[in-house]
Amino acid sequence: MHDSAVLAWFLFATQAVAQLVFIVRALLRPHREPASRFAWVLVIALAPVVGVLAYILFGEVNLGRRRIQRLRAAFDVLPPAGTVAGASAEESIPERLVPLFRVGQSINGYVPVAGNRATLLPDSAAAISAMVADIDAARESVHVLFYIWLADESGLKVVEALKRAAGRGVVCRAVADDLGSRALIRSPHWHDMASHGVRLVAALPIGNPLLRPFKGRIDMRNHRKIVVIDNAITYCGSQNCADAAFAVKAKFAPWVDVLARFEGPVVRQNQHLFASNWMAQSDEDLGHLFAEPLPAPGTGFVAQVIGSGAGVRYSAMPETFVTLMNAARNELVITTPYYVPDEPIQAALCASARRGVATTIVFPKRNDSWVVAAASRSYYRDLLEAGVEIREYVGGLLHAKTLTVDGEITLMGSANIDRRSFELNAENNILLHDEAFTRTMRARQQAFLGAATMVTTAQIEAYGRWRQLWNNTIAMLGPVL
Repeated sequence: MHDSAVLAWFLFATQAVAQLVFIVRALLRPHREPASRFAWVLVIALAPVVGVLAYILFGEVNLGRRRIQRLRAAFDVLPPAGTVAGASAEESIPERLVPLFRVGQSINGYVPVAGNRATLLPDSAAAISAMVADIDAARESVHVLFYIWLADESGLKVVEALKRAAGRGVVCRAVADDLGSRALIRSPHWHDMASHGVRLVAALPIGNPLLRPFKGRIDMRNHRKIVVIDNAITYCGSQNCADAAFAVKAKFAPWVDVLARFEGPVVRQNQHLFASNWMAQSDEDLGHLFAEPLPAPGTGFVAQVIGSGAGVRYSAMPETFVTLMNAARNELVITTPYYVPDEPIQAALCASARRGVATTIVFPKRNDSWVVAAASRSYYRDLLEAGVEIREYVGGLLHAKTLTVDGEITLMGSANIDRRSFELNAENNILLHDEAFTRTMRARQQAFLGAATMVTTAQIEAYGRWRQLWNNTIAMLGPVL
């Protein structure tokens, strides 16, 4: 046999063995839906070289063993999550709503706590102004964590505020995701903050892209948006540290977000979540922050932080969304920019409408991800047939992640209803029970609805066979993408 024939047989055998190994690995991987197993088996079988390479890079939820160890070590050193914000206020929650907060508690250990107050900021610019004002008034500590932090007007306002605070002796710590905020981290502004005494961490550093798969998936990111000031004020919502014009994707602007300013015991829970992030990526122990006595309890609503990610238990966010959807009796309103659900979420949303709940979901009409846009629209027909009202926002990219239930429960934060938020990203949200705040959030949702067009079954039919085929194909690969 010629050498070339031997080489060909050797390459064929190597490829076949590699395919078999990775197909078996995909089938044996724990915490994976059957649809995801099937999708990966299909990709590896039909595109052997590309499929195996794709599986190595993106096939498994792998934050990296060392990172997981450091995160767990941080939680071991910090006070238990259930104790940082005072006693549980479960007894003050209506009995039918208690399970909602128990699901949240099962994720991080944060208990529902009473005595919280919040203000929903009117827009992105006002949110940045409020944040800067609080940083300028800080006396002890300022902690910020953003997935995307741009060197635009808003981003630099926060940079300058942190420099001013550090200059007057306030301890400032800032975390930015190494991918989402890469331009700022690699700019003079980042180094300038460090020279002024701001303590900095680049979350999940990319390093050498060729070696990155050995340390964990490159697309597993810290998607959180957390600000905590003086252990007394925190911000939570969908807004990154950037202008609404969002220069990196200006053609989709304005980015339309929600951000709320909170006071009360729930601040300590967000502080605990920030501290775990910080300690997982630095050698500084922040346990002393929780030695300060809690302020005397005041009036206010019950709230709870929900922080999901690869460092906590599997399926945290999907279970949260499904539980909230199943709890709705009269009305369920959701806004999300990205909708690539798992089967239980799609079923829960359809079931909500079928049992007579007024169920509405709002997406952006133009999405910055054509893949997600196609996948999302593949679910429209089933939602409409179940009675879900679908609207598409036309005033920019609706980036707000909000959910209200029956005019009394609100969930807001960084998590989208998509598989990235379910399996790959670290997210932070606040769940609260308060009619007054939920009424304010519901009015904001109504403003989004007023700037959105209704999606009808006739429009779906008008897509044509090729577009429907495209959307459904992309959705089928959702577990891979």
